[in-house]
Amino acid sequence: MIEQWSQPRYRLLERSLAGTSGSAIEQALLFHAGQGIAVAHVWESTPGFVVPPSYRRFERFEVACESSAAVGLPVNVLRFGRGLVPQGPGVVNLSLAWRTQAMKWSRLETVYAALCQMLQGGLGTFGILATEQAVPGSFSKGHYHLAVDGRKVAGTAQYWRRISNSEQVVLAHAYLLVDADLETLVRQANEFEAVVGSNRVYVADAITNVAYGAKARGRSFSMGGTRRRITPSHVQRLLQHIASSSAVLC
Repeated sequence: MIEQWSQPRYRLLERSLAGTSGSAIEQALLFHAGQGIAVAHVWESTPGFVVPPSYRRFERFEVACESSAAVGLPVNVLRFGRGLVPQGPGVVNLSLAWRTQAMKWSRLETVYAALCQMLQGGLGTFGILATEQAVPGSFSKGHYHLAVDGRKVAGTAQYWRRISNSEQVVLAHAYLLVDADLETLVRQANEFEAVVGSNRVYVADAITNVAYGAKARGRSFSMGGTRRRITPSHVQRLLQHIASSSAVLC
């Protein structure tokens, strides 16, 4: 049992999960958390989509998945989230999992707020001010997302699983649009939603990249005495540092 006062910190699973994606990552994180080990993983995904289980209710869901996979965009059904999130080069993901005695409905907002603060701190390293807000026309729904100048740059989600009468496992997830081809992501996502018949439409003007947000402010960072453009690798390393030095969120 995890003692609340011990404040366990996240252990990175980068090596053991290298080359895996989607449900395999989710299962590994939940397994380790169930064993009482707080774990984290940061990665840049391969092209595809992540959708929550609620998408299975659409009559044409399987058809949409087959059509998407045929053009190199496999669909992963994961437990967290409230909507579709496209994946691919330039999209960086952060997942945290841990065991807790906290009650879900009393800590949902606590976890969301803490996760957003982690991301805001990371973006602040690049001189980017991100605000917590909902952004109509962007991927996935909800208020616990981050925007720069009104455009969504990061989304968050969480999933809770009860493992005993007194403990639960929490999986908190975030994705950041770092240096992605936003026009392509929006087009592909809209094509999938059209086939599945969800009536959801995404707008390119509703989202932005971390790299663009920094560029618009004349921001970059120093490495080896030279100024460098922000890349997914830079963001991955930053998030790994933040996660490994953070205590569990509840």
